[in-house]
Amino acid sequence: MNRIDWIILFVTLITMVGYGLYKSRTTKNLDGYFLSNRSMPWGLILLSIMGTQASAITFLSAPGQAYTDGMRFVQYYFGLPIAMVVICIFFVPVFSRLKVYTAYEYLENRFDSKTRSLTSFIFLLQRGVSTGISIFAPSIILATLLHWNIY
Repeated sequence: MNRIDWIILFVTLITMVGYGLYKSRTTKNLDGYFLSNRSMPWGLILLSIMGTQASAITFLSAPGQAYTDGMRFVQYYFGLPIAMVVICIFFVPVFSRLKVYTAYEYLENRFDSKTRSLTSFIFLLQRGVSTGISIFAPSIILATLLHWNIY
């Protein structure tokens, strides 16, 4: 990597941290931190939910997948916005009306703490594997660029 690449990388990181600190200065309680004081419009909620579906692995794997399998996988990305609209129309209002912070809190209220614990464990296990893959894929590219042996 050239000097300009490192400069751009560090400026981007510092800008992201600075913006996060700037936006977090108005957050004083859990409602503000988790739910934006329950004042966020549904369109921003939709974009937020969609943003959680994309990761570095999405951008790294899509061209290779298109090269090997064709464009069949694109139907998933066309259906994703429709699914997000359905979530925002049907699920978000229920959670908002019940004044819960998470789906796990809803599950505990609806069923019991064992159900909440089981679903939390399954989710964390799945996210751990997914995050591991999401970190490993870009590390292959960084290792190639920086001539590091990642093994």
